[in-house]
Amino acid sequence: MSLFDQKALLMSIHPFDLLGERMIEKLMTQMDIAYYPKETVLIAPRVRAESLYIIIKGIVNETIEGELQNVYGERDSFDANSLIYGNTQSTFSVAEDLICYELPKEFFLGLLQDVEPFQNYFMQDFITKHQNLKERQHQNELTPFMVSRVDEIYLHTPCFVEAQTPIREALQQMADQNANVILVKKGEEIGIVTDTNLREKLLLSDKSRNDPIHEIATYGLITIERSDFLFNALLLFTKHGVKRLIVVENDTIVGILEQLDLLSHFANHTHLIAASIDRAVSIDELQNAQRSLTHLVRSLTTKGVRVRYVSKLVSELNAKVYRKVFEMVVPAEFQDKCALIVMGSEGRGEQILRSDQDNALIVRDGENLQTYEPYMMQLNEYLLQLGFPKCSGNVMVSNPYWRNSVSGYQNKITEWSQTLSEEALMGLSIFLDAHCVAGDETLLRECQNYLFEHFEGRSDILAHLAKAALAFETPLSLFSGFVLGRAEHGSELDIKKGGIFAIVHGIRILSLEYKIMYTNTTERIKELNNLGLFDKRFASELIEAYDTLLSIRLRFILGQKQGYNAQNYVNPKLLSKAERDLLKDAFKIINTFKKFLTYHFHLGMVV
Repeated sequence: MSLFDQKALLMSIHPFDLLGERMIEKLMTQMDIAYYPKETVLIAPRVRAESLYIIIKGIVNETIEGELQNVYGERDSFDANSLIYGNTQSTFSVAEDLICYELPKEFFLGLLQDVEPFQNYFMQDFITKHQNLKERQHQNELTPFMVSRVDEIYLHTPCFVEAQTPIREALQQMADQNANVILVKKGEEIGIVTDTNLREKLLLSDKSRNDPIHEIATYGLITIERSDFLFNALLLFTKHGVKRLIVVENDTIVGILEQLDLLSHFANHTHLIAASIDRAVSIDELQNAQRSLTHLVRSLTTKGVRVRYVSKLVSELNAKVYRKVFEMVVPAEFQDKCALIVMGSEGRGEQILRSDQDNALIVRDGENLQTYEPYMMQLNEYLLQLGFPKCSGNVMVSNPYWRNSVSGYQNKITEWSQTLSEEALMGLSIFLDAHCVAGDETLLRECQNYLFEHFEGRSDILAHLAKAALAFETPLSLFSGFVLGRAEHGSELDIKKGGIFAIVHGIRILSLEYKIMYTNTTERIKELNNLGLFDKRFASELIEAYDTLLSIRLRFILGQKQGYNAQNYVNPKLLSKAERDLLKDAFKIINTFKKFLTYHFHLGMVV
């Protein structure tokens, strides 16, 4: 290898790319190239590390007491920890003839002292290293969604008036203060008067301008903390379909955030999609609104927005679609007597691009179920037209099994818990992620309360449910680093079976045990941490691992050719070195989580 190639190689490897060209040239004068045959032990508890190894060609396995911990290949380095701390529990042995650079211990430790970013890389914990590696992937893109806060954008000064102030006088105060809205103080309650209120409750009604302002105000303000992120403000605008948010600090109103100001700050088209859905009066108009979703997802991910935030936004937009279709097909007199629910990834708020439908209907006890059949058949047909694929397991409102009364679902819950068949366990798992998108949400809450009460103290059933999280092996191999598929997916691994499912399902069953109402996986992990089941570090590691898997899967989905449908398959060879590192570390966290589940639920005793 020429000096030019050697320099180019080092400058392409993180964290050596942090050193700068002159430092790289100095480093090259200190390194040697070495060869080691297969089965050579390089570092072990009784074999001191004297160099940092940087692999040019070959494979090295790291084991602890014979159990594989990591596999190192081309462009990987090891073992900084042995050099920094002077000892190790690991054994590093050559699995495939090795050609590598050797950087002497003294020079490496000197670099740590002299170059702070280089030191930070090796001294960081798992979570910090993951976050920094992810940020590096988007370092050429600004990420305003993730770093901008509400207090960094222009906030309009509120115009406060008392409840009995005449409308004419209140409008004059608003004009004098150059305000866009009026906030009305009525005792402990605060209302708002906007241009919509003036149009609908004053101009188009028989109200007099001398009437008190509180008579045309709207109450139940939607607020956001001044210190919160602007992206969360965008979620609130999307969810509630409002034009303004009331900004508070320590429960005191400090300003008003206008949607137009936010949108000019972000310059994306989320508001146009949401507004198109709200205005739609036909399925054709809804289809036009839906076509922009894929572009939105691609735009947000390109800007570095984390997948879990993108999925929240997309879930809010999808919920609007469900609600709009529900209102189109179900007569108004029946809408408050039932609840349309979504389950699966949609119910967890984690669906980004269209996957199979998972929806159901809960009808109030005493109502005639047959009344709703034609409406649900039409609703399912409309969803298919809008691009929501048919569920292969027929978990849809068009299936009578998933149209039932509150007591009917309670009977199903009892039946599922008694039979413990594969179908019953599947039904339970699906229902645990249920989220109401239209109708009376209290009907779902009744079912969920029954579900939690029914499983209280039922460790035997919980163990059977939890065991499914171990159904698929984590795809880390002894030789190549990853276990790949066969036949048509021979160069790929199934990232859902290999990792996503274990986290989703394991956390889902723990949430059932601890009566956690959240359906989103990340929110469930945070709540389990709050309850003391996980310490904060492990909870953060689980969230990072889950985010990594979803991010990598989304990248491959967006890069697929049209007509190619393999949403869960990832080719590790198409990942960057940083992404492969992230994926390997994520799989290690998943293995740790599986061990936790095995211990917590005593899964070794479950047949």
